[in-house]
Formats: sequence, C-alpha cells, structure tokens
Amino acid sequence: MKRIFFTLCLLYFQVAVVLAQSGNWKVVEGKITTSWAEKVNSSTPLSEYPRPQMTRNNWLNLNGLWDYSLQPKGQSENLPTAFSGQILVPYAIESALSGVGKTVGKDSVLWYHRTVSVPANLRKGTVLLHFGAVDWQTDVYVNGKKAGTHQGGYDPFSFDITALLAKGNQQQITIRVWDPTSDGPQPRGKQIKNPHGIWYTPVTGIWQTVWMEAVPNSYIASTRHTANIDQQTLTVKAQLQKAQPNDKVRVVAYDGKQSVAQQEVAAGTDAVLKLNNPKLWSPDSPFLYDMTVVLIRGGKVVDEVKTYFAMRKISMQTASQNVHRMLLNNQFLFQYGPLDQGWWPDGLYTAPTDEALKFDIEKTKEMGFNMIRKHVKVEPARWYYYCDKLGMLVWQDMPSGDMGNEWDSRPGIIGRATEKERTADSEKIYRTEWKAIMDATYNFPSIVVWVPFNEAWGQFKTVEITKWTQDYDPSRLVNSASGGNFYDAGHILDLHNYPEPAMPRPDLFGAKQIIVLGEFGGLGLPLEGHTWQQKDNWGYQTFKNKGEMFDKYKSFIESLEKLIGQGLSAAVYTQTTDVEVETNGLMTYDRKVIKMPEAQLKQIHSKLYNPSLGKIKP
Repeated sequence: MKRIFFTLCLLYFQVAVVLAQSGNWKVVEGKITTSWAEKVNSSTPLSEYPRPQMTRNNWLNLNGLWDYSLQPKGQSENLPTAFSGQILVPYAIESALSGVGKTVGKDSVLWYHRTVSVPANLRKGTVLLHFGAVDWQTDVYVNGKKAGTHQGGYDPFSFDITALLAKGNQQQITIRVWDPTSDGPQPRGKQIKNPHGIWYTPVTGIWQTVWMEAVPNSYIASTRHTANIDQQTLTVKAQLQKAQPNDKVRVVAYDGKQSVAQQEVAAGTDAVLKLNNPKLWSPDSPFLYDMTVVLIRGGKVVDEVKTYFAMRKISMQTASQNVHRMLLNNQFLFQYGPLDQGWWPDGLYTAPTDEALKFDIEKTKEMGFNMIRKHVKVEPARWYYYCDKLGMLVWQDMPSGDMGNEWDSRPGIIGRATEKERTADSEKIYRTEWKAIMDATYNFPSIVVWVPFNEAWGQFKTVEITKWTQDYDPSRLVNSASGGNFYDAGHILDLHNYPEPAMPRPDLFGAKQIIVLGEFGGLGLPLEGHTWQQKDNWGYQTFKNKGEMFDKYKSFIESLEKLIGQGLSAAVYTQTTDVEVETNGLMTYDRKVIKMPEAQLKQIHSKLYNPSLGKIKP
C-alpha cells in the first residue's frame, strides 16, 4: 500500500508540475491546424538541439512559456514591471501556437520576460545566450543590464552574458522586439500588415529556438567547410575566440567511426584534409562525413565541437549551341522541385514540432523531387540538416523587402523594369542580413544556389549585389533575380511563367547563362475543411477534383521533358503546400491531404532525370 501511495503522490506531483508550467496556454482557435499541434508540449516545445552543424553537450533549451507585454513604441524604453500574460516561445505572437494570436505592428513593442534557472555547470567559463531568429530588432537584457542589440529577422545571433549573470541559479532575461513588418525597409518575405492574395500574416518576435550554452574562455566560435571534389580536399577554417599564441587546431574527418583524414595546424590557419576517393554527396546518395574540430593548448584539449560535411560540387558548363548546363559533381542533373514557402497554419514561420519540420522534406522526396526552392524565407538550421541527410538540393532565396519598383517578367524588354532606389540605411540592412544568412547556412551542402532577388521585389544594384554574392561564395551558383528583372549578371537566367512550362530561347538568351524555369504551375484545388478561410481562396488555375488536377500536371511534366532537350536545366513548381488563401499546393495547408499520389508523382518525375534528355536537340 505504501508503494501504491508513493506512486500516486509522485504522479500527482508530476501532473501538478506540468500544469504549473503550461499555465493557461492553449492553441488559439479560429483557424485550421496541423495534426502536430496536438503534440506541442508547452513545457518543452521544439526541444531538439538547434545547431546540428556545430554541437556541444553543455547547453540549455529556453523554449517554453515566457511572460509577454505589448506597449506603445514611444513608451517602451524602460523594462516593464508587469506583463499581460504568457506566450509560448518560439512561436510568433500572431500565431495560434503562441497562445496569444495578437497583431503587433510598427507602433507597438513586444516584451518577453522569463526567470531562468541556470545550473552550476552552465555558469563556468563563457556563457552564451543564443537566438535562432527573432523578427526584427531585438534588445536583450540579463538581470536588468543590456546584453546587446541585433537587427535581422532571419539570421541566428548570440551574446556573451557571462559578466551579467547574478550569483546563484536564478537569472532574469528580458527581451524587447520591434518589427515594422511591411511598413519598414527590412527583409520580411511574404509578410504584410494587411494579408491578402500571395501576402501573408505578419510574424513578430521570437520564432526560432532560444538557448544557452557554456563554452571555455577560449573557444571555437564557428567553422567554415569548403569541399573540392576535383582535388579531393576539404578546407576547414575555424574562427576562434580568445586564442593564444602557440594554440593548435586539430581537424579529424570520419567515415562512420573510421578516421579517414586529419590535420593539425596553427590557430588561425586553414586545415586542408586530403580524402582519397571520397564518397560524393547527391540526391541519390546523400553521404555525410562526420568531423571533429578541436582547439589544443599545450597538448591539452581546450574546446571541441562535432560537425559534418559532404563532398559535392555545383558548377556550370557550356554543352553545345550556346546552352549552359547546371552540373552536380561534374555531371548534368536536371533539378526539379517545388517552391517551398515554409509557412504553417498554426505556427506561421515556425513548424509545430521537429517531426513536422522534417515532414515536408520527406514528402517532397517521396514525390520524386530532387530540389526545393526555399522562397523568400530562411529556415531553422535543422531544416537544412534534414535536406543534407535526405539528399535534397536547395535554392536559397534572400527574403525580400523594401518593395515598390517596377517588374517585367519578360527578358529583353526596355522601358518597364526598374531598380529600387533604396536609402543608405535600407541598403545596409539588406547587405548585412544577406551576408549573415550566407554565413549561417554556408556549411550546409544541400544549398547549391543563392537567389539574391525575386521578381524585382526590392531589387536594387543587381549587378553589384550579384557579383558580391559570387565573390563571397565562389563554391555555389548565383541566380541573380528569379523571374526578373533581368541583367547580364550571375550564372542563371530565370523565367517565371504561369501556369504552363516555358523557357526563353537559348539562341537569344543562353549565351552566358544557365536557363531555368524558376516558377510555373500553381494548379489550385481547395478542399473543404482544409482551407484557411471558407471562401475566396484561389490558385493560378483551379480544378474541381484530384483527377483533373493530376491530368493537367502530368501534361506539364511532358512539356518539361521537351524543354530539357532544348536547353532547360531546372524548373520550380508552385508549390509545396497551400498557404493561407492560396490553394495551389501539392498538399493542403494543414498537411492532412496530399492532392496528388506520391507514387504517381515519383513515377512521372523520374523521366526528367534521364541523362539522355540533357543532349541538345537541333
């Protein structure tokens, strides 16, 4: 009886703790949700390690319920002493999963606050407070003292908070966020203050994992991996904090548990690993090597991180008749995938769970696509990790902002297309965040193409920005402006055409650039019970049933086969899922219905990867 009584007491205590931690949190009602919404644990949402490319063991996830407050922007300089309620981090305040569901806007400021219990093992050496992403301007305070400010809605950042920690375990973290959404010049992608059509609900505040990490006083801040399959080498650059004279860096590569290459170099020097007969990464064989990077002082390990890399190459080559081809590992591979917005009906920018984050990539793979164009959004690091693991090529867009210039979707037209005349501040914001995004995602081998602009959305100084992007990362291709406006810049000429596939004539436009179809399709099928709103949903061409939609889609694939033989190197179908009032997805917005069978899609897509299609037909 005593054992039963003890068990009941323990169970009661555990339930009481969970209830206390969950507070009054619940999903905001009124919109459709995914099945993963029911699996969200308000005590430990998105609890997975957030940075797969550089792992350590000594860390603390700070996701969960925080206090929040909304205040008028002009009255928000002092730290608040009272809060309105609780918000579930890391879901944006406008989302259903935040438990709040409120709009903020340029005239208000969003405050967060939480008391964090930091164990002794996390208060040794240097303590870093990490943010996966916060939209847009963030001020961070620890125990009432300012740790720093960051601008940027899509790049990870961190602050050294060692000197700000109080004695004991309890630490106060307060965060101030301001986001003007479409009223400001900053990158914001598809967000707009009045959602309609292809423009969606604003996302304000924390939308990726918040976490704390303890590192030594001298530590490895980041690594940069560059593969060269022709020379069979991997160059590794380790950025160090507080390195000392005579420090060494040791880099070891592993195939499974077997060491296959290693080198020890002076701190600040690049390590170059030689890999004999390396296993190459591709969508059909996404092999990843494991790697350790170690900081050594006097023969002793000071810091160590674990990471991974792949041996793969993306390049362009002239084939014949002025047609340039996109090559993967020195072989032509037609790249075909969906336009992926990365939006969720319950989490907006944030997938409800890690399982959900992976789901879209898995389904895309099962449908027989080999590429995803990540459209004017940047995902959490774990999304790219899954692309690396599953073998999914990625075209990475820069999130757009500061729009308003004229667009012409046709190449070679004079008198319509214009470049945006940005202010100096707007230009600086763009350049700073684009570089930060490239730095943060550089090590993911799945990313093969950078896309600085989409459809003239804030497009400015195209030739200059494109050249800078090419020079900053020569290991990837650059698609300067997907869908135009068109310039003689970058590796790729990218046409958008709805709904049917089309391409520019290679004899007129293919002399210097790879020709791709950056968007087409948009076949719509609204399904009752799975739409964002009951009526006024739309697609570029709407159908009444799945059969009609599939037949039309199949005819598009047949057209693509012919275009490949005429010089087309890649195509992007709109889109992975429905998003808000757009119902032109391969899946519904809630991911509960797949509109065309995966097996049939994979079967018809497989024809596009036949190497013989790459031979130019006169």
